[in-house]
Amino acid sequence: MLYNEPSPLETRILTKRFGLPNSASIETYLANGGYKSFEKTLGMTQEAIIQEVKDSNLRGRGGAGFPTGMKWGFVPRQSAKPKYIVVNADESEPGTCKDRVLIENDPHMLIEGILIAAQAVGSKAGYIYVRGEYRYLIDILDKAIGEAYAKNYLGKNILGRGVEFELYTHTGAGAYECGEESALLESLEGKRGQPRIRPPFPAVAGLYQCPTVLNNVETFCAAPSIIEMGGKAWADLGIPKAGGTKLTCITGHVNKPGVYELPLGYPVEKMINEVGGGMRGGKKMKAFIPGGSSCPVLTGDEAWPLTMDYDSMAKAGSMLGSGGVVIMDETTDMVKAALRIMHFYAHESCGWCIPCREGTAWLKKLLTRLDHGVGTARDIDLVGDLADNMLGRTFCPLGDAAALPTQSIVRKFRHEFEAKIAKTQISMAGVENPLVVVG
Repeated sequence: MLYNEPSPLETRILTKRFGLPNSASIETYLANGGYKSFEKTLGMTQEAIIQEVKDSNLRGRGGAGFPTGMKWGFVPRQSAKPKYIVVNADESEPGTCKDRVLIENDPHMLIEGILIAAQAVGSKAGYIYVRGEYRYLIDILDKAIGEAYAKNYLGKNILGRGVEFELYTHTGAGAYECGEESALLESLEGKRGQPRIRPPFPAVAGLYQCPTVLNNVETFCAAPSIIEMGGKAWADLGIPKAGGTKLTCITGHVNKPGVYELPLGYPVEKMINEVGGGMRGGKKMKAFIPGGSSCPVLTGDEAWPLTMDYDSMAKAGSMLGSGGVVIMDETTDMVKAALRIMHFYAHESCGWCIPCREGTAWLKKLLTRLDHGVGTARDIDLVGDLADNMLGRTFCPLGDAAALPTQSIVRKFRHEFEAKIAKTQISMAGVENPLVVVG
């Protein structure tokens, strides 16, 4: 179930069946236009399907924002190896919960999107990789997959058209690292979930070293609407270079947190004040995270004039990411916020890369000291230096995900770190050889 009532300000494309009785069933899906887009692709060439996705300006909804049509186009047309479709349902980014509601409310939309991708690249098998904490979703997916097999939308000779596709679910073990596509593939193959050195990329050598399309749940869910509406019409819902709608998870100090479907380019001010019901208690926004905890933090003043799209956030020095918006009001302790973020990344580092393994651990120690007020101004500088040395020096983006928000918080809220140190120095004045133990 959605955590929020639908807003009249939403553009409901992916969420149009949410709220219908028994919306997760194939009967409801078929009664409301389900699988018609897949049936349409049975009469299209692979090139035509991919061109529609390119025309839609759909960019990956998992966080990277890479053009989806281009990604599908990288898969070789002729291959002696089988081709696979892999769904990244390892939604682990703090602040993000959109893929969960898509699966809960409309799992057949995901299955249809997978089938469309399979038609686009000539795949006959696929896997949905679900994060460990989302295992209850596997029951929903398995039921939907069973319904699709029963109606001949999966299996051999689909709809009597000579098409074959087998679909399976697979659970992770609760590792954030497996949200990274190559680590996900390693885990799916039964190995430890650590990132691969690239190139080659999954489109050429993915699952079992075979050509693979790997996208996020929301990305696949967009495919049926794109085929139904046409790529150009879908693109026009958004803005140039970023077509369509995006599910946005509004969390934090607002009156109406929830998951909302908004067109790309939606104004931040309108999103907070109208969709989100305004700041809780009428307080002022201090900090804004646009796309999950791995994104650089913006101040409230920086965020208000922006729009929710990839280019706008990039120009402001942050990222749209996965759409996990975190809003913090003037009462937020930004030192504690930085420490909480680093606790997460230090715990979730797979430990393969030294800059990430050691860097996150040391950053957690330094931020703990600073939160207790027993650090020095040099410690604040050292936090920035450590983050700088992690950035761009790891096999996967987890090191960057830890470094970027830390850099931005220290740079924009340095006065809060200095105030904690000064407060402790004043309170300890006159105390000889104070012993302060920091956990």
